[in-house]
Amino acid sequence: MSKNVVIVGGHGKISLLLAKLIGPHNSVKSVIRTKDHEADVKAASAHPLFLNLEESPVSEFTKAFEGVDVVYFSAGAGGKGGPDASKRVDYEGAVKVFDAIESVEGKKPRLVLVSAIDVRDTDGEVPSHYDEADKDISKRTWGAIGIYMKWKYEADKNLIKRSKFDWTIVRPGGLSDEDGKGTASIGVTHIVNKISRQDVAQTLALLLDREDAAGLALDVVGGETPISQALDVAIEKKESAFSG
Repeated sequence: MSKNVVIVGGHGKISLLLAKLIGPHNSVKSVIRTKDHEADVKAASAHPLFLNLEESPVSEFTKAFEGVDVVYFSAGAGGKGGPDASKRVDYEGAVKVFDAIESVEGKKPRLVLVSAIDVRDTDGEVPSHYDEADKDISKRTWGAIGIYMKWKYEADKNLIKRSKFDWTIVRPGGLSDEDGKGTASIGVTHIVNKISRQDVAQTLALLLDREDAAGLALDVVGGETPISQALDVAIEKKESAFSG
């Protein structure tokens, strides 16, 4: 069944790949802030929606989300632009979208939030399933882009307290631009293996129809299991990779 979808962060690499996958059979609007990105969004089978995540008020996003079935949040500063940029986009921008969804009258959209693997309270205990390789990659990642990870963590903490709409958090591992393999490890995983953006987009596309993934935070890394099968197992287990 065709769905109405909004992708926030519509010109990101994963967002464009996602739009190409779901756009032909659904009504997809991609949030962008500049005309320079319009042609790319249209080429990806989506319709441009001009809003500024940092400057547009909550009310404009609420209006954009009316009648929408699923909102994807795939925006992020990516560690670029300094601490202020990460806070404005990865945290404040995400919270703005959460608030906007809550403000929708009647049926509210379901949210699929793209976060990052190993987003957690680093002052707490290391996850029990981490091995030495996981601990090493965690240390190096937080050392390189700790501000970005911090604000992703704050956004995720904010989201898991929300109960007025359904949400799923997707936590990709290290990303590559290689061709997708169509396989992954999903759920509560080790964090070392990289995954292609194409395979992350495929996971997001499958979540379009997975209302049963509500309330879960799913790690997505490189693996050998077909993505649809890995997703089925992770959802059935109901194990969340983010505890807050």
